[in-house]
Amino acid sequence: MNNFIDFSGKLNAKEIKIGVIGLGYVGLPLALAFAEIYDVIGFDLNKERVKGLKNGFDKNKDITKNDFLEKNILFTNSENYLRDVNFFVISVPTPVDDNKEPNLDYLIKASRLVSKYVNKGDFIIYESTVFPGATESVCLPIIIKETNFKLNTDFFLGYSPERINPGDKKKTIKNIVKVTSGSCPKAAEVIDKIYSSIIDAGTYKAESIKVAEAAKVIENIQRDVNIALFNELAQIFNQLEIDSNNVFKAAASKWNFHNYKPGLVGGHCIGVDPYYMTYLCEKIKFEPRIINAGRSINDEMAKYVSSKFFKVLKENIPIANIRILIFGAAFKENCSDIRNSKIFEIYRFLENYGCSVDIIDEIVDAQEVERIYHLKLNNNPKKNFYDGLLFAVPHEIYLNKGIKFLKSFGKPDCIFFDLKSVYKKSDSQLRL
Repeated sequence: MNNFIDFSGKLNAKEIKIGVIGLGYVGLPLALAFAEIYDVIGFDLNKERVKGLKNGFDKNKDITKNDFLEKNILFTNSENYLRDVNFFVISVPTPVDDNKEPNLDYLIKASRLVSKYVNKGDFIIYESTVFPGATESVCLPIIIKETNFKLNTDFFLGYSPERINPGDKKKTIKNIVKVTSGSCPKAAEVIDKIYSSIIDAGTYKAESIKVAEAAKVIENIQRDVNIALFNELAQIFNQLEIDSNNVFKAAASKWNFHNYKPGLVGGHCIGVDPYYMTYLCEKIKFEPRIINAGRSINDEMAKYVSSKFFKVLKENIPIANIRILIFGAAFKENCSDIRNSKIFEIYRFLENYGCSVDIIDEIVDAQEVERIYHLKLNNNPKKNFYDGLLFAVPHEIYLNKGIKFLKSFGKPDCIFFDLKSVYKKSDSQLRL
């Protein structure tokens, strides 16, 4: 084992060289946090991404130029710089495929990459969300095969699930408790100490890698299921002609009522992580009925929102002439992340109903939207032009401009759908 900890139990920061593999929403803030204390290599295969980071530019807009200052970090897409690393952190995406099954291609490639440069005594820590057991059943065999090393003798393994909240300026990496784990007690101690050195909120050392993996998955499953319950309740109250928001506020007066908001569930966490558990359940022949029900309800919300909106619009406007403007393309407010955003499903549904639809979002990367979803944003929509306005993603830039600004794009009798019930009921014709 490297001399990371001296006899007094203190870290030898000068002995540690950290390599962060993958510089997306998770890897970049992690790498910059480590770089306040340690020498860091920030590695990403995307040349344009690396070029931007070298100039202090984060296209995701989560990190400011000042955040790059006075950091001991080298951004690169050259593998050669990984030769001197002794503490590898892998933070690559783990999406699902079209069949809602885990796509571990990025994780497998990253494991092979690190295997080329890991030396005896080194640590490899995974942050990517996986199903319980994946680190040791999928990644570990690759490393052993490629290196011919022995675990806990020649190298050490760990798992510390990411808890990044894109777009959140308050809950940053430093003030969110970090779960850590290792392949043996000594490895777990070293890994926990290194993470503890950068996390102000502290760490939680899990009993095993599998426990840490499982904890990450159920964090988002719990939120998914709870939001699904509120989505179902909102639909019930809609049919009963009861304002669901008023119901939830009343219920929240009880001390142990957990208040969630109905809405769209997209992004790379809540809308994806449950499938890692359902995949594993299928392998062990267990039917996760509540998890499946939650996923089903939330996946159908885009269709429900679209049909609800269209039903009201077609009562007053000829179908061939309906024009709609959607505010927001990201999966949530104040965030540039468009992965698995349900806004584009709403767009397709409304188009299929015969509507002409535009989307405005000045936070997201318009070129990324066109590349991934094959449509162009309209960030200069006409005033007094639209029959329906869907306020779907309440970015601060729109909230600061006020509801009069939002409604200025609609005709005098336009239908305003406040999807997240940001404004008073009297200000909108539709809410969930």
